[in-house]
Amino acid sequence: MLFRDSAALSRLWGTVSPPRMLGDPVRFGVGKVSIPTSAGDFTVSLHHFGARMRLGGPRAVDYGLVQSPPAEDVVSVADADDRLVIESAAHKIVLDKASLSFSFFHRGREILRSATDGHFVRAQRLPPFARDPQGWYVHLNLSSDENIYGLGEKWGKLNKRGQLISSYNHDALGVNAEASYKNAPFCWSTNGWGAFVHTPAPVTHGVGFSPWSQRSYGVFVEDHCLDLFVFSGDDGATIIRHYTELTGRAPTPPDWSLGVIISKAFYRDADEVLETAREIRRRGMPCDTITLDGRAWQDTQTRFSFDWDATRYPDPKRVLAALKSMDFKICLWEYPLISVNNPLFDTFSEKGWLLRDARTGGTYEYEWDTEPFGDVLTPLPNSGIVDFTHPDAYAYWRDRHADLFSIGVDMIKADFGEQVTDDTLSHNGETGRRLHNVYAFLYNRCVYEAARKYAKNGAFLFSRASWTGCQRFPSQWGGDPQADWEGLAASLRGGLSWGMTGAPFYATDVGGFYGDQRDPKLYVRWLQAAVFSAHIRLHGIGDREPWSYGPTAEAAATEALLLRYQLLPYLKKVLRQSHETGLPAQRAMALACPDEPEAWSFDEQFFLGDDLLVAPCVRSDDTVRVYLPEGRWRRFPTGEPVEGGRVRRLTLALNEMALFVREGSELPMGPARRFVEHDADLDATAHVWRADDVRLVHFGEGP
Repeated sequence: MLFRDSAALSRLWGTVSPPRMLGDPVRFGVGKVSIPTSAGDFTVSLHHFGARMRLGGPRAVDYGLVQSPPAEDVVSVADADDRLVIESAAHKIVLDKASLSFSFFHRGREILRSATDGHFVRAQRLPPFARDPQGWYVHLNLSSDENIYGLGEKWGKLNKRGQLISSYNHDALGVNAEASYKNAPFCWSTNGWGAFVHTPAPVTHGVGFSPWSQRSYGVFVEDHCLDLFVFSGDDGATIIRHYTELTGRAPTPPDWSLGVIISKAFYRDADEVLETAREIRRRGMPCDTITLDGRAWQDTQTRFSFDWDATRYPDPKRVLAALKSMDFKICLWEYPLISVNNPLFDTFSEKGWLLRDARTGGTYEYEWDTEPFGDVLTPLPNSGIVDFTHPDAYAYWRDRHADLFSIGVDMIKADFGEQVTDDTLSHNGETGRRLHNVYAFLYNRCVYEAARKYAKNGAFLFSRASWTGCQRFPSQWGGDPQADWEGLAASLRGGLSWGMTGAPFYATDVGGFYGDQRDPKLYVRWLQAAVFSAHIRLHGIGDREPWSYGPTAEAAATEALLLRYQLLPYLKKVLRQSHETGLPAQRAMALACPDEPEAWSFDEQFFLGDDLLVAPCVRSDDTVRVYLPEGRWRRFPTGEPVEGGRVRRLTLALNEMALFVREGSELPMGPARRFVEHDADLDATAHVWRADDVRLVHFGEGP
């Protein structure tokens, strides 16, 4: 990434070119103001959600990240000698003509202003706006008590204050660093504002990052134009609603997708898949979907194509029919690359359907780094990258899914999507640097459209890489975590951070993806946490079936999974709310308790919906430290009353979880299913658990 060297960037700040207002007259429209500057027109408009500021001219390619241009509010403009005051019924911007610094007001209260970071020899150490040949800079003020949330799937502290964050998709190979698979340049503040950089390009965020400025939020956008949305809202939930109203909301997923998804890397042949399915049903493990990962159904040397490995699956329809007879849904893995060993590579290359090499003009061949594969995951051959900016390639890829769905496939696991390199060119004229992030959006949209067009049991997509707008194509999972306690904790934070970025549905690889030590306690605690996520998948290198960790772990895991199925009426209610509002199913404490700062630092606990507080056990000693917000709570499912407004320390038995419901709330609950039946009505409740006059309820019993 550019400018990761903070010292170099600090030197650069002294040489960038802040735009200056020119002498030409300011142009007033009904809903916006255009100010001529040395960097082109600076256009400011006010909207019901806040404001929009643009510099540098229009973008050549519109990818549809913003679903439609937002309606502009009627504004009045007061033009004084040194400033402009642009005002609507709810918002006001006061703009300094000389520096283009601004103050942003919502209903009379200033909620945001340009950076006030001064310099010993000049008024502004950080210019409000500036540009250089690589892109644009914006600098915003931060108060000392201000927290910043969002900015994608990040594994560290949820409050991004003090961090250097890169909005750039990576195959992160884990959850241990800043690099992540899902990014979006959107954040929100506990001071009542949010910011979204509308761009497909990389963005770097210094969020009170002290080598830059501990009191400012510096943004560097690698784009020739700057398109900045600023939101207002009393809390994070309001700002997320504004952002997802602009960039899209997730549809409510099909009921069966809420059930357990079982997978591993990888089932080696049809016999192993079928035997696993039979064992799941024999043991009464709750489960709805079984996944065939990449090496499970594709020939590794020729993947990816839409054809089954004929040496192991001469009759795939028969295998899928056998799984269907056991009431399983089927998920297939894919990625958007084609091996040079597959005839499809030459076909795509001749048609111009693969990304081109910027150096030679020929088809670009992606060379895999062989180091991460290890002994289990055999290295992959050079591959071409499908160019989803080419309309014909896009349509072909979408429609080839028809054959898969026609023989019984129910969902696609859309893996990868982070491989576009700087030295590529696309059909629409974009460089790889500019295409890199938005490629995930194009890929996910294509596959989700295929599911909407051809899937017989409702459209659902599981994807790894994401960018702004990918929340429209649910759901996402969290990549490849290390199988240890810190991997569990980081995975929880990654999902909550992604939810605070406007993406409501998330899952982790239960048990961890790599480095599995066959730790039964870790597996059970991970699974118990995942029970309360929008979607749940047991996955990793090696077996992830509960019985593979021993009988004690199997019993505790089965009990937790049965509880998930009993909670499906409540979960469906939560996901419907996510569709309507953009709120995540799993809500971090800063989002769920905006008026209780004492709760905000508890990064691994969360609310599922409005009513159920979950404090996962992320320690090997079985202890949980949970903050209960103000009020009176009931322990679920025993009904034990607990006073809030303080920290509680609990020691849990292996089959015990730290769950709490605010007194007076209700949880609709269904029967203890083993899978979601075809005619099941998940809105129907077997009973309602009330957090006041609670009857003791024993879970884990079922047909």
